[in-house]
Amino acid sequence: MDSTRLVCVAAKKENMEHMYTSNQCQTWTRELHRILCMQGGDHDGSYAKNSEASASALALCKPMLAGAISSMKLFQGEPSIRIADLGCATGHNTLSTMELVVRSLRQRYEEDSDHMPEFEAFFSDLPSNDFNSLFRSLASFTDTMKRPYYAAGVPGSFYQRLFSKGKLHMVVSLSALHWLSQIPDAVLDKQSPSWNKGRAWIDGAKKEVVEAYAKQSEEDLTAFLQCRKEEIVEGGMLFILMAGRPDSQQPENQLSDPDTRAKHPFTTSMDEAWEDLLNEGLIDEETRDMFNIPAYMRSTEEIKKAFDRCTGFEIQQLEFFRISEHSKEKQEEWIRDPVSYGRAKANLVRATLKPIVEAHLGQILPEELFKRFEKRVAEDLAMLHKTCFYGVIVVCAIRK
Repeated sequence: MDSTRLVCVAAKKENMEHMYTSNQCQTWTRELHRILCMQGGDHDGSYAKNSEASASALALCKPMLAGAISSMKLFQGEPSIRIADLGCATGHNTLSTMELVVRSLRQRYEEDSDHMPEFEAFFSDLPSNDFNSLFRSLASFTDTMKRPYYAAGVPGSFYQRLFSKGKLHMVVSLSALHWLSQIPDAVLDKQSPSWNKGRAWIDGAKKEVVEAYAKQSEEDLTAFLQCRKEEIVEGGMLFILMAGRPDSQQPENQLSDPDTRAKHPFTTSMDEAWEDLLNEGLIDEETRDMFNIPAYMRSTEEIKKAFDRCTGFEIQQLEFFRISEHSKEKQEEWIRDPVSYGRAKANLVRATLKPIVEAHLGQILPEELFKRFEKRVAEDLAMLHKTCFYGVIVVCAIRK
């Protein structure tokens, strides 16, 4: 028996022995704060090695962030300025953002004040985040003796309070707020009209599924803003970059065009990979249908309504942008080498979804899912010629 067959037999045996019931699946989805995280470490399937899209979005918003800091209120007489990155994950992106924020603030104080405060940087994410990798990266990113801020980690969900009242002068949250606090209960109820049969995500899903996600998104964003309203001092800044969709698209159209819809890692190839496991007898139908990706792309209008409900902030900037998943040169390279493209896309999926797939399937089957995803992507040569765009929304708001 070849090694692939042995793995499949072992995976099937594990899954039959440890098959999740509906109640167990609902338990882990309600406890996403214990499970959801970007894949840690520094290997090929880690978030640190697969965060190019986030880096592109960050490059787009950095001039806006620097511009916002140049016009924000200075806090005269404060012994220290406290900055938090909420949903920091791991790797270069959060560290380069914090370096930009502190450098820009120091320049403001040098130019406009006779007092230079100290700076405290709080890196915050769910307890499941790989803080060890993050702080190892921090040690190599800057010389500790020359680092212009004092660093600390704050584990917890940003949908709850993380800091004491009036603690923070600036909060950034980059490429994190499109992740929901939980999958809506109705989506996991087989008897509900919102049962999301045959899909891993909600793009193109039926009305009831999308409405359940939209309601969860509204509750989550409201909770996020209410918590930050308490934590940020008057005159402090909240700067958010999140995945989003244009106002012209209804919630069921999370992605803005057919090519993006076909090529996005959460859609066609993902559903086909789950179907492969089902057809091979490695999972049953309910196991497939119980898996849902806890992400929702908001519109600028949905975001504006959440800020209006909160009443604690004045929006300075609210804009939607589209960015390409990769350069033309990279696309041409992958057209010549589809196997390499399949591997790259599978690593991206591992980096973002592996922890929740493992919570759903156990330790062995997730790799089988990612292998089938990789094969599907590499074999679809027509898809290689399509371009996938990611929608992002930037919000800058001042605490009133």
